[in-house]
Amino acid sequence: MEQVEKYKLKEHHHKQEDSCCCGQEHCEHSHKQEHTHEHEHHHGHTHEHEHHHEHDGSCCCGQEHTHQPVQHPDADHAKGIRFTCLVENLGCANCAAKMERRINELPEVNAAVLTFATKQLRVAVTPEGAKKEDALIAKFQEICASIESEVVVTRQSSSQKGKKSLSVSEQELSGKHPFRKQQMDLISVITGALLFIAGEILEHAGMEGALLPSVIFVISYLILGGQIVLTALKNLCKGQIFDENFLMSLATLGAFAIGNFPEAVGVMLFYRIGEYFEEAAVSRSRSQIMEAVDLRPEVVSLVIGNDTKVIDAEEARPGDILLVRPGDRIPLDGVVLEGESRLDTSPITGEPVPVKAGVGDAVTSGCINTSGQLKIQVEKSLEHSMVTRILDSVENAAASKPEIDRFITRFSRIYTPFVVIAALATTVIPSLITGDWNHWIYTALTFLVISCPCALVLSVPLAFFSGIGAGSRQGILFKGGVAIEALNHISTVIMDKTGTVTKGNFVVQQIIPFQDYSEEEVLQLCASLEQHSTHPIGVSITAAAREKNLLPEEAVSLKELAGHGIQATLSSGEVLAGNRKLMEKFHVDLSECTQAVYGTEIFLAVRGVLAGYLVISDTIKPESARAVADLKRLHITTAMLTGDALESALEVAGKTGIEQVHARLLPENKLEKLQEIRKANGSVMFVGDGINDAPVLAGADVGAAMGSGADAAIEAADVVFMTSDMGAVPNSISIARTTTRIAWQNVVFALAVKALVMVLGLAGYASMWMAVFADSGVAMLCVLNSIRILYQKNKAGKPTSAPLTHHS
Repeated sequence: MEQVEKYKLKEHHHKQEDSCCCGQEHCEHSHKQEHTHEHEHHHGHTHEHEHHHEHDGSCCCGQEHTHQPVQHPDADHAKGIRFTCLVENLGCANCAAKMERRINELPEVNAAVLTFATKQLRVAVTPEGAKKEDALIAKFQEICASIESEVVVTRQSSSQKGKKSLSVSEQELSGKHPFRKQQMDLISVITGALLFIAGEILEHAGMEGALLPSVIFVISYLILGGQIVLTALKNLCKGQIFDENFLMSLATLGAFAIGNFPEAVGVMLFYRIGEYFEEAAVSRSRSQIMEAVDLRPEVVSLVIGNDTKVIDAEEARPGDILLVRPGDRIPLDGVVLEGESRLDTSPITGEPVPVKAGVGDAVTSGCINTSGQLKIQVEKSLEHSMVTRILDSVENAAASKPEIDRFITRFSRIYTPFVVIAALATTVIPSLITGDWNHWIYTALTFLVISCPCALVLSVPLAFFSGIGAGSRQGILFKGGVAIEALNHISTVIMDKTGTVTKGNFVVQQIIPFQDYSEEEVLQLCASLEQHSTHPIGVSITAAAREKNLLPEEAVSLKELAGHGIQATLSSGEVLAGNRKLMEKFHVDLSECTQAVYGTEIFLAVRGVLAGYLVISDTIKPESARAVADLKRLHITTAMLTGDALESALEVAGKTGIEQVHARLLPENKLEKLQEIRKANGSVMFVGDGINDAPVLAGADVGAAMGSGADAAIEAADVVFMTSDMGAVPNSISIARTTTRIAWQNVVFALAVKALVMVLGLAGYASMWMAVFADSGVAMLCVLNSIRILYQKNKAGKPTSAPLTHHS
């Protein structure tokens, strides 16, 4: 049966196809199917259960089926053919915004996003643009080089992702100079500083106004600012007036013009020092974030017979045998062929407890082998392994800009012209009134120094990038700054039950025997009827019998009665196992039974007499109650939507502390309830565990998926919890709130300091030195403030209690 489901998620569309051209049915990995009253198990009960299927993008027809990740409306999410370029030697966040704007103006480009944090240019182009990709990249190069001359634009290959792409800048100027650019900058700053100090000493030694100090100051200025002035002149010829280089050149040359040589050189010196440390801080924060998420191996140990050979990780192919020594990371997704160990999965899932791994167990790349030596067989190449999927998700997220980032970009285009006009007004109007031209020109020059919006343009995206990195370290993948921003406003978290609050694995909770039967006999007889069942309830019965070493009996005859249960003939006679309807159909007396509080009842009758019954239910995750309590500390209301019976739902809610319960819901009813809750409470987050929750994920302000990074979950959600741990829900909200708070701190701090310097300048108290701090110094402090998100632990206040309400 071919079934195509289309769902609109936020501002974009997703298409999931359950079948392909080969006519074979394809199920997404780790999605959940909810069986309602319209679709019942042979026992006749309504259940929710999970089906797990590996989905690696291919099927039995030999055709490849790929899934594009859910994304927000930026370059990667626009219509068109997409590719990514690296923008090497990019040094200015404000310049990056200008490059992005100019590239978006090209007719062949549908959309483009240049992310300063990752130095990636993601573009969606028209089919015509795709045909002349090389020529288009050449245009990108021309545009970028016209704004920053040292920038180099290249097509990004898969081997240039993550940390590897960040190390490209270390190759700058190689072959032309014996030192890297950063070292050359440091040498020029030190040389200029020494000459500046020499000039100051000479002036204070009584040579003020003499030629020698002036010559030394000029030489020092040429060393420190010569390249900046030259770049400013080049950019001026291209029509770039409000350029950082031009503004700094104008400010310092203006100081020379009014005879303030020491201040002109000193301002350029401290500007260069500020730029140097700002670049170092940005580079370090960028590498720290990428190191947290880029867990891909450089090389792997390939087993060939009795020997091993070290090869590049990209060369390993499915079927290869790799050796993983104690202390090493699992390099690629695979299966253990030999050895036994415990794996630290915290880099991937955030789960601190090591997991046992032995022969036949699947292992995920990025996990750390803590003890024994393992040999694993590769199942997925580097390109398709979990470590690359995480990296791709983070890089995609960095390209998705939140509204505050877009606002600051728009604001910066107004801010610089406004400050420059204010500087011109300050030069002319007060000077005409007072006649003190030198004083007001100097004041105007301080305005020019602080007119560059780099601190603003840089600090906001870096804060969100740090938040994305912090989430990935805890097994939380944000789909972008948009998702983080939306999480900051959540008032209610709505959860699915099975697979989210509970484990999704049915377990025999109680065995109640009657007549002279024992619990073991009741369980063994039920297992005899259910041993070939693939339904979660049947599987749970046979698993419980296996744990007690009870051997099921093969039935002489067996008949499944749809909506009722199973009728079979065993050595003890006719045996029935099923629901109440089955017992009533065969006139079995159930008067001795009492209604189970929580779970599904499977009755057993032998030769027409009740022998006992089993109570089977899902298992609540041990961390669910703690997670709900943490949400309440964050002043978040909790609710649960489920297709399960009301009694079962209330039992789960009572044990976990969930405030509202809505049970017996079909998928479309869930969406209606979600909209009711949003209307009453405000923004909502829905947490589910599969693609069949897509309508509700679409209706929520933030859709979040459980499922240990399953393909379907990554497809359908704004936030993906790599582990099924409910604790990730309050953690994600804490990270989002911290990230947004720090972003606004950066904006307010940068604007406040710049405004303060302007006011002090008008009052006659500010200097150009102070203005340099308001520019480069503030930018560096904002960068340092942003990366502290990586080291901040989640905090919650004291728990609050709330009444439990329910709705059927």
